[in-house]
Amino acid sequence: MQGSQEVVVLRYGHRPGRDDRMTTHVGLTARALGADRVLFPDNATQAAETVADITDRFGGPFAIEQTDSQAAVVRNWEGLVVHLTMYGLPIQAVEDEIRGAVDTDPLLVIVGGEKVPFELYEHADWNVGVTNQPHSEVAGLAVFFDRFFEGRELNQTWADAERTVIPKATGKKVVSPDEHDCASGGDGS
Repeated sequence: MQGSQEVVVLRYGHRPGRDDRMTTHVGLTARALGADRVLFPDNATQAAETVADITDRFGGPFAIEQTDSQAAVVRNWEGLVVHLTMYGLPIQAVEDEIRGAVDTDPLLVIVGGEKVPFELYEHADWNVGVTNQPHSEVAGLAVFFDRFFEGRELNQTWADAERTVIPKATGKKVVSPDEHDCASGGDGS
């Protein structure tokens, strides 16, 4: 979304039973706020299936993959790496530098699910903190993407959706894309 480069989120670590909902929300946030794909650990199958289902229903493009070697993904990444951690440099101090460095290189954004190895801190081009306080990795990812994309992620459109949400001041309305086209004056085709 930033330019022509790919933006990928790596969920580093997953404790089945304990992290299921959080890992799912990392994937949903990545999808909704501008990433091209998410990489889950191989033991996060339920999260991968849920995010794939949401992508099928509410549109893409967005890819969901699983890997049995997260460390190898980081080690072999051919692009820039941002590691979101409460111990990193404040987002407001490095966001312009990151945005300026990322032109056509793919960007890997790492979100830890458990204690990450120190090598990850060393391999990252930027260790970035959102408030430098303990909080949700989902919140950190959302704030990072909003800063990185400068709000443009909020206006993206989705292809091949089975359902479209119609914004309303109160209540909720979800329709098929054909119904949305007809309601907005399109020809419905």
